[in-house]
Amino acid sequence: MIHTFSFRHKNILLYFLWDVESGSLHVVDYLAFLMCKHHYKLLMTDEEYDDLNSFAVSDRDSTLSEILTLEENNLLNCVSKITNYTKSVDLIKSLCLNVCHDCNLRCKYCFAKDGTYNTLKDFMSPEIGMKAVDFLIAHSNSVRNVEIDFFGGEPLLNLRTVKKVISYARSKEKEYNKLFNFTFTTNCTLLSKKTMDFLNEEMVNVVLSLDGRKLTHDNVRIDKYGKGTYDLALKNALAFKDKRNDKKYYARGTFTSLNLDFCDDIFALVEKGFDQISIEPVVLPSDNSLAIRDEHLDRVLKEYDLFAEKYLESRKSDKWFNFFHFMIDLENGPCINKRLSGCGAGTEYLAISPTGDIYPCHQFVGNKDFVIGNVFDGILNPNIRTIFSKNTIFSKGHCKNCFAKYFCGGGCTANSYNLTGDLHGEYTIGCKLTKKRLELSLAIWAIEKLGL
Repeated sequence: MIHTFSFRHKNILLYFLWDVESGSLHVVDYLAFLMCKHHYKLLMTDEEYDDLNSFAVSDRDSTLSEILTLEENNLLNCVSKITNYTKSVDLIKSLCLNVCHDCNLRCKYCFAKDGTYNTLKDFMSPEIGMKAVDFLIAHSNSVRNVEIDFFGGEPLLNLRTVKKVISYARSKEKEYNKLFNFTFTTNCTLLSKKTMDFLNEEMVNVVLSLDGRKLTHDNVRIDKYGKGTYDLALKNALAFKDKRNDKKYYARGTFTSLNLDFCDDIFALVEKGFDQISIEPVVLPSDNSLAIRDEHLDRVLKEYDLFAEKYLESRKSDKWFNFFHFMIDLENGPCINKRLSGCGAGTEYLAISPTGDIYPCHQFVGNKDFVIGNVFDGILNPNIRTIFSKNTIFSKGHCKNCFAKYFCGGGCTANSYNLTGDLHGEYTIGCKLTKKRLELSLAIWAIEKLGL
């Protein structure tokens, strides 16, 4: 499968050929771009047909010869040898522990309903947390590197259990030949100096929830009294970021219909000193006033274009930073399992509720239809894991002819289910944004690689 696209950089239009199956990216001139579209019967505009015919026949023939040579060397129009795939349920590598179903904030777009997941407010006991560690050890088989993500609600409301879980897991590492990697997500408002020191010491990665500009953040990330939390969250996030040095962290925000100019929010974080940033589109039903809807798409796609060019320039200056969605590696990319199935939800990755119930991932917590078991009795409903194991790009008709399929693995299963009612359903807005980000990621990779 061939995909063609263009990107304007420094007022010069660059043309790209992307071979989906081989992962080969080619930067080409305009004739090769047009000739490739014509040869592979890709959609062309009338203007492009006229432009192609304006080139000399000899130039067209020479370019076609080069295209055919690339084909012969399996660098263009490759055919996949994989036609089916089922994820393994033989082992579990990571758990998300919802250590509390409560939060001190009332973020307007929260998928977890004020951190409660539509359940009673609850806090995971140290005993349940330790049973979760035992469960992970028992089901990770010979895998040495395992992961536990601390999530909520706001997990700092239950730091006691977090500390007990980490201490217990560390005590088991040598006995079972395991290395536990811990990650943590926080809204930053409860970070004390002592807590920062603890998280900095124990966490492989920490996600700091910030939405960019003060107005953007305070519009949606409010406390239970309706007051914005930007000033406190920013102060604490900056203090924690300064402790990390070369350790991983992310300033992670969300953009909604209220801030379709999210490029300004990203650079607001850059100006504050953050250099690892992720700003994600909100995922909400279309009838929610904060949702990204079809009528917003053109604006959002143009904003990504604007941001990509500013991103390239910023990375050449003293304002260098990484943007999560533009981090792509065509030389040492993700393994075939991840390319075909995205995340390991329901198979190698599971979530644990405060009561010890097991779910496919944190976004399914609270939905009793997806309870897999509990940490005391183990897996009681293996059929759910079997269903998720078959959730790959081959189970989703909309993935078949999509050029981005190997970089999203079919997209987020929870988003598909929550917005379409079908684990294999197509969240169309999410798909369009994923395709746009992939094109920009490829263009950025090539531009930086070639020093353009």
